[in-house]
Amino acid sequence: MKALLTGFAILYFTVLTVIAQPAWQAPLDSKVRFYQTTDFGILLAGTDRSLYALDGQTGERIWRRETGRIEETAVTPVPETDVVLFSRDLGSKSRLEAVDLATGTTLWQSEKVKGDVLQLSSDPTNDLLAVVLVKDPRGDAGSVLKRKPIVHVLKLSTGEELWKKELDGEIEMMPARFGQNLGEISYTLDNYRAPLMLDGRLFLFYEGATSFDARSGSEKEREKFKINEDGLALTEADPVFDDSRIYISGRGRIRAVNRRTGNVEWKADDLGNCAEMALIGTTLFVRTGGQFTRLKDGETESKGPYGVSAIDTRDGKTIWRYKGADKGLTNFVFSDANTILIADKDDLISIDAKSGKKRDGIEHKIEKAQFVLINERGDAVVGGRDEIAAFGISDFRGSRVGSSFLASAKSEIRNPGSEIWRVRHKAPDRGAFRIIAGVALRATALYFRYGGLATSAIGIARSGLSLMSAANSFRWTGLRTRFGSFDLTTLATNSARNYVTRRIYSYGSFTRLPNIAGRVGDFQVITPAGIRGRITNAVIDRATPSGSEVRESIFDRIDPVRQMEKLSSYLLRRKRLAELRGSHMYFYTDLEKPFDRKGLVGVNVHTGRDARVVLISDPDAQFVTDETLALLYSADGNKLQAFDVMNR
Repeated sequence: MKALLTGFAILYFTVLTVIAQPAWQAPLDSKVRFYQTTDFGILLAGTDRSLYALDGQTGERIWRRETGRIEETAVTPVPETDVVLFSRDLGSKSRLEAVDLATGTTLWQSEKVKGDVLQLSSDPTNDLLAVVLVKDPRGDAGSVLKRKPIVHVLKLSTGEELWKKELDGEIEMMPARFGQNLGEISYTLDNYRAPLMLDGRLFLFYEGATSFDARSGSEKEREKFKINEDGLALTEADPVFDDSRIYISGRGRIRAVNRRTGNVEWKADDLGNCAEMALIGTTLFVRTGGQFTRLKDGETESKGPYGVSAIDTRDGKTIWRYKGADKGLTNFVFSDANTILIADKDDLISIDAKSGKKRDGIEHKIEKAQFVLINERGDAVVGGRDEIAAFGISDFRGSRVGSSFLASAKSEIRNPGSEIWRVRHKAPDRGAFRIIAGVALRATALYFRYGGLATSAIGIARSGLSLMSAANSFRWTGLRTRFGSFDLTTLATNSARNYVTRRIYSYGSFTRLPNIAGRVGDFQVITPAGIRGRITNAVIDRATPSGSEVRESIFDRIDPVRQMEKLSSYLLRRKRLAELRGSHMYFYTDLEKPFDRKGLVGVNVHTGRDARVVLISDPDAQFVTDETLALLYSADGNKLQAFDVMNR
């Protein structure tokens, strides 16, 4: 018996040791400086010598380009396409290339632009790409860095420049990461809203709000005001729009701009810092004040005045204002079209969306609450960095609201307004405090990367991403990849904007797939020839790089049938991502037995159960998950590693 127990113990610890090993690891040619996932399940990684593309599922090298040392700001994906922009400094010259994500080949290149692409907006249907570049966006960690951005508008298919505009003055930038003893780091424009193309007009939000004719560059409307208040990031809301107007916040007021003429039709004044806006019907709901990220150190700071207002979009008149929130106001969500939920320092509060009157409140007991969301059961989930709790929702009649709950007669009956579940996972005590805190924040932030708030029609409607109004306008900002640098309130506010559509515009290798639309069911792949006849297939034929550009390409080693299989698998992963909604919030903590080590626990936000675990004790500062592949990526020296996200 003793021998049997000993055997079981050996087997037990052997199994634990095996599952704690990486699912795969890929040794690269030098230290990994950055890496990022893409919507196709392909990882991009930069080292001191090269830029790599790796298969996120297996770690297999897809291609490598010899680039020399490049920073993370040199690689920028074009949303909803298979194109990646890659900028390089070549002595006294600079080059911007559009690269085929699947093969690494050059689609086009331009030497008329200088700097790294830090934000962009594209309109594939009209063959337009607006890029915002900054020269030498690097400086010492902890310093104040200011640069003057330059906007270039190009043809997306060829890179031909249509016009450019240099901003009038330098603006303050945001560090790509926070911490101690980092030395020189990249700086970004993540503290500003990305440009927006709408109805042939380009809107910029760096020195206030300015609009241009997207094709000619003629300036239509400009109003200068300070974007970031008191050294905080994203204190002004992302614009939202309806069929006739775009609504822009700044300097304590909302401006309604006619989408077709560019003229300001009305202004709503004296609201305070408008950090979040949502449009339901003809009512614009605005959150003022909240919690924001400090540019100097990445810490969270609360700023008022705190409240929620409703504005009639027909004339700009304020319908009501709610000022009953205390310090530390979170984002707001709609449990239905008539009920707004917010959380302040102490309470979860429901507000009548028509009158602005408080309906109910319950003490949430979450230390430093930073977000509220509605899960698929219709519960309100309030959380912070190491704790979340779910509460039932009640209306004036005392009945439970929430589309999932009302649709199912078999749902569990609970008392409205009561606490349903609570989960707490403290960050480990072992290790440097700032490092542990940074890892813990990034772990929790993973949930918001996948558009977790876009699980309902209300969530999508309030996101500012109207698929009917701007079906072909896409934007990119580092908020999507450097999400671990932001406070959770900001991430929750922007979560639904990470919604991925069921279409892509292909300019590269995917156009070689026969019967491309039929391969992925209802997933739509649009090739250049199919974009309203504006673009010809010539762009595909020009993807012929020299031998010195792409090294170790897998497509040079496999036969045409395997090439088609590879490309099809990448499209399938993109389709899965379009169908995915985040369900798990991760916490970095000390894992209980049998693991007895540091790692990540994934809490299901719909049930409150510890449903997943990742056995990684010391992830690096950039770690990220791919929920479609159930893998977590982290770098260690010159190795990029993948760890299984395991169900419990």
